[in-house]
Amino acid sequence: MWNSIVVDWASLAFRWLHVVAAMGWIGSSFYFIHLDLTLQPAKDLPEGVAGEAWQVHGGGFYRIMKFLVAPKAMPDKLTWFKWEAYTTWLSGFMLVVIVYYLDADLFLVDKSVLDLTPLQAALFSLVSLALHGCYMKAPAIRASPSMNLPLWSAATASWSALLTRSPTC
Repeated sequence: MWNSIVVDWASLAFRWLHVVAAMGWIGSSFYFIHLDLTLQPAKDLPEGVAGEAWQVHGGGFYRIMKFLVAPKAMPDKLTWFKWEAYTTWLSGFMLVVIVYYLDADLFLVDKSVLDLTPLQAALFSLVSLALHGCYMKAPAIRASPSMNLPLWSAATASWSALLTRSPTC
């Protein structure tokens, strides 16, 4: 009973964290898309600057310049727009753990397909995710003519379908 209640509350908390973080991530992405589309060239811009944009918000005026490469001197205080993405990814992974791995015998194991223990299914899933992540980060491997991409994609989709019982695409 206690364990079920804790898991349900953790699931609720991580779902909301995931949704709110994703909204922040998407919102900041839209802001930077808008910013890139509104950049204007000017004559008085420093070297390496693609353009500038003037904006007003909350009674204040902002002059924003986009450097194509990092300037020679970086400011002491630099704002990184990365925590929205990190929080979205980490909360999503925690949801996978809570929803699928804690109930692996229900969601990841189909004895008629493959006789796995819940731990084996969870480990198989993690290895599949790691392999897929490595594959997606290796453009030289993806672009290699010697690799049969449809076969690789089919194998990855089959593993995912096997683990989640969803139809393959």
